[in-house]
Amino acid sequence: MKKLTVFFVLAAVFFYNGCGIVGLLGTPSQYEKKIAAEYDLAKQKGRKVLVLVEQPGWLSTEVNFRYYLTEAIRESLIAKVKKVAPKYIISYNELSEFRANKSDFSSLSPAAVGKALGADIVLLVMIEGYQLGEVAESDYFSGVLSVQAALFETAAGEKLWPEYAEGKSIKVGFEAEHGQETADKRLASACAHCITRYFYNCPKDKFKIFDEGIKAGWEE
Repeated sequence: MKKLTVFFVLAAVFFYNGCGIVGLLGTPSQYEKKIAAEYDLAKQKGRKVLVLVEQPGWLSTEVNFRYYLTEAIRESLIAKVKKVAPKYIISYNELSEFRANKSDFSSLSPAAVGKALGADIVLLVMIEGYQLGEVAESDYFSGVLSVQAALFETAAGEKLWPEYAEGKSIKVGFEAEHGQETADKRLASACAHCITRYFYNCPKDKFKIFDEGIKAGWEE
């Protein structure tokens, strides 16, 4: 008798709500929902990308930081934007060699640098703020990083992203991380995620990260 009651209840729900049951089962959970890409980089399949990390002359960062940030972005693009293959991303070494041999490098536009290296698209990441400080002589570090990111097409020098601003502002930071190199890589990895998440349909529960918007206690 109980089985028949359950059957009729389910049947009533189905018929009175059309495809209600199917709709319910087909509705994505909060873990399956995605935030649409602001610029779908996967549609640029087969086109070469240059990750160009720059900083103003007055700003000092750790010696290898631009390398860490470039590599973190490269790895994130490959892992998250499935159609961006490693062979389509200009290597940091190639960029570094070009920079060293080009006396007027600082006067070149992102599009000009990209064109010279055979890239179709340039992801410019301008470091605007960087602080890494030791916490009470403990080998633990607090860190803050802020950047502006923008995507350019090399052929026409046209900005592709973001649509309504000069650049996308990103800020990440943390209170404590053990070891200077690890701290630098954590800043780089967090920043890379906060940039590349705009280039693919990012799962909603992974869009925001803990290090985003965190302000180190010693920062003014």
